[in-house]
Amino acid sequence: MKRNNGKAWLYLLPALLFLIVFMVYPLIDVFIYSFEEGFNFASQTYFGTGLYNFSYVLHDPYFLQAVQNTFLLVIITVPVSTGLALLISVGLSSIKPLRELYQTVYFLPYVTNTLAVGLVFMILFQKTEYTDGLVNLVIELFGGNAVDFIDGPYWAKMFVLCFYTIWVVMPFKILVLTSALASVNQDYYKAARVDGTPKLRVFTRITLPMISPMIFYLVITGFIGAFKAYSDAVALFGTDLNAAGMNTIVGYVYDMLYGDSGGYPSYASAAAILLFAIVLTVTCINLLVSRKKVAI
Repeated sequence: MKRNNGKAWLYLLPALLFLIVFMVYPLIDVFIYSFEEGFNFASQTYFGTGLYNFSYVLHDPYFLQAVQNTFLLVIITVPVSTGLALLISVGLSSIKPLRELYQTVYFLPYVTNTLAVGLVFMILFQKTEYTDGLVNLVIELFGGNAVDFIDGPYWAKMFVLCFYTIWVVMPFKILVLTSALASVNQDYYKAARVDGTPKLRVFTRITLPMISPMIFYLVITGFIGAFKAYSDAVALFGTDLNAAGMNTIVGYVYDMLYGDSGGYPSYASAAAILLFAIVLTVTCINLLVSRKKVAI
């Protein structure tokens, strides 16, 4: 038995080393940096330890703006994308002709380059001196006023960012939910048809409970992914997200390290630790809810 345990640890050793070097050590390093005040990256020196870095970050208007943007993105995109993906998956599961074609079409945005999709969205929504954009042409066609969704008011930019994020993440959710629906035991549906159960009741009493583990999996991973959003905003508004007022928490961390205001690893580490605490808290809440709601 001891010999088998030794072999098992030997097989696990490469993965454990990888986790320690690329995950555990950086996390500990960031935690240490977050308490070192006035850290100089060139000389590797600092003048004290304490909570000043956290205080600075929590009072920085750019960070507060990034937190607001990130939370709005999370609150809007996760439930909307999951709900739409569920509806589309149910529709795909109920049709027979060309099902594979429709599934491929819905999955295309997921395998398309993020920056390429962002460029398309800029063409659709950006208002320039030459054109108001395709979306504005439709708005004007119905008697509305053109809106600059890329360089205009905050609500317009947030709408485009949420729309873009939903567009990018929804294909993966459709794929997962379509697979989950296909795995539901058909005997339940046959019994429901024999009893004459209405379709809505079949959906709420059979379909949803049976695929609830996948739904909560998508919700949890959706929250984590939305909190780490950065490339989506860059694809739409460029690298100077602070000037656009559309920065995210991850973007703030990057700016503190490498941006125009970069060179402050202590502030970046403090912001990263705060993001870690937020994501961990939200994930724990989701897991507690899933224990009560998910069908086993």
